[in-house]
Amino acid sequence: MSKLENKIEANDRTILEVLDNKKYTVDYFQREYSWQQKHIEQLVTDLTSAFLIEYQPNHSRDEVENYNSYYLGPFVLSERDGNRSIIDGQQRLTSLTLFMIYLNNLQKSMGISEAIESMIFSEKFGKKSFNIIVKERIPCLKSLFESGEYQSKPNDDESTHNMASRYEDIESAFPKEIDAIVLPYFIDWVKERVVLVEIVAYSDDNAYTIFETMNDRGLNLTPTEMLKGFVLSRFKDDGLRQKANDHWKSSIQALHALDKDDDQRFFQAWLRGKYAKTIRPGLAGSKNEDFEKIGTRFHSWVRENLSLMGLESATQDDFSVFVNEDFDFYRNAYLSIRNAESTFLEPLEHVYYIHRWGIANSLSYPLLLAPLIKSDDVDTVRKKINLVARYIEAFVVRRSVNFKKFSASSIRYTMYTLVKEIRNTDLSQLQLILASKLADMDQTWSGLDTFRLHGQNRRFVKFLLSRISSFIDKKSGKNETFESYYHSPNGKPFEVEHIWADKFDRHKNEFDQKGDFEEYRNRVGALVLLPRGSNQSYGAKPYKEKLPHYIKENLLVQTLCELTYHNNPNFLKMKEDLKLPFEPHDLFNKADIVKRQRLYRKICEKIWSFEKP
Repeated sequence: MSKLENKIEANDRTILEVLDNKKYTVDYFQREYSWQQKHIEQLVTDLTSAFLIEYQPNHSRDEVENYNSYYLGPFVLSERDGNRSIIDGQQRLTSLTLFMIYLNNLQKSMGISEAIESMIFSEKFGKKSFNIIVKERIPCLKSLFESGEYQSKPNDDESTHNMASRYEDIESAFPKEIDAIVLPYFIDWVKERVVLVEIVAYSDDNAYTIFETMNDRGLNLTPTEMLKGFVLSRFKDDGLRQKANDHWKSSIQALHALDKDDDQRFFQAWLRGKYAKTIRPGLAGSKNEDFEKIGTRFHSWVRENLSLMGLESATQDDFSVFVNEDFDFYRNAYLSIRNAESTFLEPLEHVYYIHRWGIANSLSYPLLLAPLIKSDDVDTVRKKINLVARYIEAFVVRRSVNFKKFSASSIRYTMYTLVKEIRNTDLSQLQLILASKLADMDQTWSGLDTFRLHGQNRRFVKFLLSRISSFIDKKSGKNETFESYYHSPNGKPFEVEHIWADKFDRHKNEFDQKGDFEEYRNRVGALVLLPRGSNQSYGAKPYKEKLPHYIKENLLVQTLCELTYHNNPNFLKMKEDLKLPFEPHDLFNKADIVKRQRLYRKICEKIWSFEKP
């Protein structure tokens, strides 16, 4: 091996130095981009929080040079013949590229023009190419850069799907206090004060050795492990300490069985839900408070807030109760929440729903744990969790049908305030508080009167139609479930079907402008769910030709047909009991869409009514 091949270099680099006019390939063995919402949300929260701690409204931009640096970790490159391949750190660098695309789009929308495009792509001989070179990802990155959105295609790979979703998550997590005034400061800070350690090897053997070493050895203690060390230090009796240690280890193993980071998410949710009192105001220059500190260093927060937790003068026996009873109770509740996210369970069905369409976990988990009391029996725990989840679902659906976002940054103060309001409440108090919150919402069900499908809400429209369709089925004694519509694990997947084909010429008697036709065609009242295949075969046909086939589909689709209203006692009883304005539609014109839209609104009002549990 030559001297150059033996060489290994390690240097600290700013994000500007890492991305500006650089080109990287991604090694085959770690090609897929797999970050989830929780990862990108944590990155955005960490970066923006670290910046906002430093920023003050009276600062000039040159003072950003004196702000604290933020260390984002190492990444490993293999360099051969001037070409650099990412061996370790591809997830982080891809996420940073998505973040820079978002910042670039955000500043353009605000009329700002900081030079950051060269950190996203570089240009040579008049040809632009992105800085991380993976052929399959180019269309997604290009679309995100040019328009801020990407419509996933059936043949897209896993990385492309994830990149499009994570870009949306960045938008949701980005705090509103970084506005047009603050954004140039933040961009300066990201470029110059966020630091990574670049490790370059000049042979594949050395690069892979570094990769294995970094992933197998020398891991730092996690916040959970540091909290454990502090708590166990309060035990004087060796036997009690050993018992607490064994219980702690088994509890953490149960959390790790879900995900390697679930122990940290649990502690953040528990401490925020049960103890945190303060939150950073939504103003630039504000300091982090309880909620933010728990999100970053909860082990330190516990040591500094023992009085708030009732542990300031705690004895060994008090800490034994904390580990063996309190920890046990809230961990079990958290495990039941996580289990209900993936498995549809009747006592916790709304947890399942909000995992598909809900608020960020950093907001929902503390809310779900907040009203619980250690003396609650299992049935009460489930009812409280489901009631809070039902509130969250009604909240996000009502905002969605009114075209209002519910990003973590826009609702965090509202939700964390609610955490304190519902903390340690009994079931009846909890119901009254949540019902009052929904009654006071600015967004009402009237938004459904004109709600429609557009380029960025297809996933929600499918969620909404799946809830409507399965609700009607259940109330009519049929077996189709929400999962079968939304996921269809054992059959053809369902797709959103336009009742009207995309044929403007057929509707010129009712519309002068194509735009008006498209607006009505995309109204939710003009949409149903059909299995893939049926959807494609019916697509371009006129309504009169589709109608005879609709009688073979799910009940909501069947209700377009006259035959459904004959010899169908369960459906007719449901229609009368719930006072729903179902009617057949031999024709399907503009007025029929309006009627169907009103029907869907009435169904939604039934689904998300907030009556006593």
